[in-house]
Amino acid sequence: MKTKKINWNYALVAPALLLNASIILIPGVMTVIYSFTDWNGLSPNINFIGLRNFQELFKDRIFFRAIQNNFIWTFMFLTIPVCIGMFAAMLLLTRKKTRSFYQVAFLIPYVLAPSVNAMLWLNIMFSPISGVVAALRNMGFDISSPLANIKTAIYACAGVDIWHYWSYLTVIYLAALRQTPQEQIEAARVEGCGAWKLFRYVYLPNIMSTVTLMFVMITIGSFLAFDYIKLLTGGGPAHATQVLGTYAYSLAFGSMKVGKASAVGLFISFFGLIASAVYTKLSRKESME
Repeated sequence: MKTKKINWNYALVAPALLLNASIILIPGVMTVIYSFTDWNGLSPNINFIGLRNFQELFKDRIFFRAIQNNFIWTFMFLTIPVCIGMFAAMLLLTRKKTRSFYQVAFLIPYVLAPSVNAMLWLNIMFSPISGVVAALRNMGFDISSPLANIKTAIYACAGVDIWHYWSYLTVIYLAALRQTPQEQIEAARVEGCGAWKLFRYVYLPNIMSTVTLMFVMITIGSFLAFDYIKLLTGGGPAHATQVLGTYAYSLAFGSMKVGKASAVGLFISFFGLIASAVYTKLSRKESME
């Protein structure tokens, strides 16, 4: 009589599957279910209300302001830190002896907790009492904290997050640039390529897969923006810095509208899925070439 062999592959994969199911799949399914209810997060009774939460969101001015701010945030992060990180990585590429020192120095804001970075900027840069803003006011400049201005608050919050994030991109781009074949670099230099042409025609094509991946990750991360906005402004003033993440938080824990907050969470996931789908399509196209 034959004995059935145990497939240990399933046993080894099972813990990871259970972990993902418990912290990703189950909460995700519950979020979808709650988005069709008026649950307040405390009551044992859950009433299904259909598409009412979504209908209210499409009539909500703050919701569309949050989406607009998310797009502004995404555009800023796809341009400013990417350019700074790439430029810094190209400079570090030629610093073979001091490269490690600069990487560690640049990464200090990234490894610090968001609460620490936020407190530094609130007290040293933006404070009208003891910060740089206060010093400029004492010098006679008629300025106020950019966090208190509805026209500049979102850019000030993004600036703090960019200051914390660009060094991470520098390290990623530097690692990719160092994988460029030396033969291609030497051949380009023999042909008389300058610094810009060397980057444009040699380095950039070799790291395009990394650049594309980081674009997708930045896009997903931008629609998940929450911590620095919550710490710096809380979504204010007058909802000027409200994004989808902070709006969902205020609905769930401020207004006790968990169902409506879940509907906002689905929109966050929707934008992330679009970015993931674009990356998957680009990856398939690249692998076929």
